[in-house]
Amino acid sequence: MSTLFETAVKGGPTMIPMGLLSVATVASGIDRAIFWFNLYRTEDQTAHRILEAARYSLSDANQLAKEAGAQPIARFMQASLKLVNPTPEAFRLAMETASEHEFEKMEKGDKLLETSVALGPLLGLLGTVTGLMATFSSLDSSAAGGVDTGKTAAGIGEALTTTAAGMILAIIAMLILRVCVSFAAQQLSYFAKVGGELELIYRECWYEPRMEEQARARASLERQYYDEARSESRNESRNEFTRESEPRDEARIEH
Repeated sequence: MSTLFETAVKGGPTMIPMGLLSVATVASGIDRAIFWFNLYRTEDQTAHRILEAARYSLSDANQLAKEAGAQPIARFMQASLKLVNPTPEAFRLAMETASEHEFEKMEKGDKLLETSVALGPLLGLLGTVTGLMATFSSLDSSAAGGVDTGKTAAGIGEALTTTAAGMILAIIAMLILRVCVSFAAQQLSYFAKVGGELELIYRECWYEPRMEEQARARASLERQYYDEARSESRNESRNEFTRESEPRDEARIEH
């Protein structure tokens, strides 16, 4: 630890912002590691349970998704399961909206990592420039009385230390960023797969049977209405025939 501190001191004032940025980068990496570990640990099991429950009861599936609300995949699926008798288009739209919100959360910390990738080399370059300026200044001030090797070595050391620190910071931040982007891309494919399966289950097990039942009920009502209309028409025809035949019968009787 003392060696690391001494090395940082040799880097000069530029190491202060670089050190703060390094701490933020490491903290972001630890936070993302915990997030992705917890996500992958139970994600597949949670999605499988909700899909199986959706085949038999949408309310049970919604309850399971609500209980597993800490999982992004559960919140993604619940967005559509909590709707009441939605159309397939509304069902899909709810999942798409939820997925956009979840992916925003998955990208948390990416901007900080991108900043570290960009600023690390620039801060290293700034330290290199200040170190060389210190070196040339020591050479100029000691031109009359001989070269002060201590100050010259300190300036060169500052230049090399800050350059190396900036490159190391940028490399570490880039590695963490690429891993996070890769995981997010995998989640994009996984969400699309699970969302497609859930929509298919909803269509086959709930929406299409409900539409068929409504069509049968509508046809039954139409047949009932048609039968009633025909019955009323027959009754009216019979009553009209009766009314026309009554005067004839009376005339016959009088004759």
